[in-house]
Amino acid sequence: MIFGRLDNVDLEKATLPDAVLEGLQFLNETDLANASEGRIDIDGDRIFASVQDYTTGPQEEKRPESHIRYLDIQYIVSGREMIGVAPLSTTPPAAEDLSGERDLLFYDQVGDESSLVLSAGSYAVFYPWDVHRPGCAVGETGEAVRKVVVKIRM
Repeated sequence: MIFGRLDNVDLEKATLPDAVLEGLQFLNETDLANASEGRIDIDGDRIFASVQDYTTGPQEEKRPESHIRYLDIQYIVSGREMIGVAPLSTTPPAAEDLSGERDLLFYDQVGDESSLVLSAGSYAVFYPWDVHRPGCAVGETGEAVRKVVVKIRM
């Protein structure tokens, strides 16, 4: 997992993989505040983005997930959310496997989960070995979030 801020990309680019830099470049060059919700093709099925608007909710109501074929760059345009993060190696097997049709596995339990708070301008990169639980409220009350998830085929 990688955590960063888009305004620091120029300082960090020497340490980031080329594919991640491609996704961050898209985020940096696109008017995401005014983009329509839904899919944006960047490079066909190799790199694409999904613009999402939603309200965060209680952590216990959010399902931990992972992917096999894609990594995620989850970027917060506005609002804040907490994302639970756990290593796949300490997580029991997936409870629901949608990897064939949606590259998505859901888990009922995770091991060694940590909390990561993302606010406007921050991003996290989740690799297939990173189980993540997005959409969790920071504190007791949910808040409106605009997030862009860039999917990059591994």
